[in-house]
Amino acid sequence: MSLIVLILLSIGLGLIGLAAFFWALRNGQFDDPEGDARRILSPESLQPKEGHPHEQLAPDTQDRDT
Repeated sequence: MSLIVLILLSIGLGLIGLAAFFWALRNGQFDDPEGDARRILSPESLQPKEGHPHEQLAPDTQDRDT
């Protein structure tokens, strides 16, 4: 009996997940993934934040292999 309950529960959860995926597809959640990736790396996001300069990370310009 408990096996039937677990099977029905897993099918129900799978259908809920499938419905959520189709809802996201219809509401434009996956329309422009390339634009979203470029927006994260835009120059406006690279502006210095508030705080002390020594708290910000800088690239390492020294070659440590020599």
